[in-house]
Amino acid sequence: MIGTDMPRIVVKPPGPKARAIIEADARVTSPSLMRVYPLVAVRGEGMTIEDPDGNQYLDFTAGIAVCTTGHCHPKVVRAIQEQSERLLHMLAADFYGGPIVALSERLATLLPGENRVFLSNSGAETIEAALKLARYITRRPRFLAFLGGFHGRTMGALALTNSKVTQREGFAPLLSEVTHVPFPNPYRPFSGDGSDLTVRCIAWMESLFKTTVPASEVAAIVVEPVQGEGGYIVPPSDFLPALRALCDRHDILLIADEVQTGMGRTGRMWACDHSGVTPDILCVAKGLASGLPIGATLARADLMTWPRGAHANTFGGNPVACAAALATLEVIEEEDLIGNAARQGEALLSGLREAVGDHPRVGDLRGLGLMVGVEFVRDRATKEPDPEMHDRVVQGCFERGLLVLPAGESTVRFSPPLIVQEPDISTAVALFREVVEEIGSG
Repeated sequence: MIGTDMPRIVVKPPGPKARAIIEADARVTSPSLMRVYPLVAVRGEGMTIEDPDGNQYLDFTAGIAVCTTGHCHPKVVRAIQEQSERLLHMLAADFYGGPIVALSERLATLLPGENRVFLSNSGAETIEAALKLARYITRRPRFLAFLGGFHGRTMGALALTNSKVTQREGFAPLLSEVTHVPFPNPYRPFSGDGSDLTVRCIAWMESLFKTTVPASEVAAIVVEPVQGEGGYIVPPSDFLPALRALCDRHDILLIADEVQTGMGRTGRMWACDHSGVTPDILCVAKGLASGLPIGATLARADLMTWPRGAHANTFGGNPVACAAALATLEVIEEEDLIGNAARQGEALLSGLREAVGDHPRVGDLRGLGLMVGVEFVRDRATKEPDPEMHDRVVQGCFERGLLVLPAGESTVRFSPPLIVQEPDISTAVALFREVVEEIGSG
């Protein structure tokens, strides 16, 4: 058992055992992988991660919003163990299986109406399936996506992604006919003072339809209800309803990328639920199976009508991953993790506002549920991003035993497991305040 006195740093990280693994990693793994700080994770339990040198960390990343039920939740682990003893794999593209049906039935009920489900292995794969389905159904070639969005790094998903230039540089040509439009960021409005931001955003797209992008050629608009990698940006509450209405006016499909926002993270099962909007296609992955690789593309039954062989994969619907996902959904319901995400998210945002909200280098505090971002700036008046400050804060938190991650240009994101409780939040806020005050004063 991992101890409860956390975080606990017994050896300055990285310790000797962690360093040995990091040095070996540098010799054999792809240099394209992103390592924000030298954490070597060997064990996890609940809210805690342990490294090989005995350091224990309070995890406010959840493996980038993946470990919904915390690390190694007993019910999820038991479901994995039991399924592993029965069957590890049988190709769902060619054969039938109970777990894939059970999970698909459960997921299909999580959106209004009659729905069908395509299972895959990751968020990027769910986006690829959504793009293919949208093109197949509409017979239209174009897509709209938003500046600052992140949808994955495979070639189709990458064409939508533009949160950082390093994600796209050197990979052209990408999927053609993708047009990016401004996302309504209340802190950094793309025009004016931010008033009528939704109106301006919709007007921008309507102007495109009259000039360079014929609406009759647009298959779908792809949107993150809350931008994740782009900086944990929460749009105005009227944005998604207005976007839904725009799609309906022009017979365009609405694809919601809920890969990071789904599974209750924002205090509702889907972030779209906050505004009462139902997308035509919804993509979910990350937190679906509490750590096992799985993704799902949900679509209205009248849309998911492509023929046999049109789209499939080898490992989608893996029985072990399906068992973990079913257990995750059960834990979410039994432990009221969606309600907990809403309550603890408010507590986290309130605590951070009280602790660092007046700091001159903190430009914005924002969030929805357990997606909370703190944006650092050089000057509050100019709102100039301060990536150096935010990098140092992330490192400083790690050195004290708190795991957080960057997002956007200068935002620190908090995305803990949905099991997080008040003592965890109090500890995280206190450590974060120490780091911000120390670095900010320097």
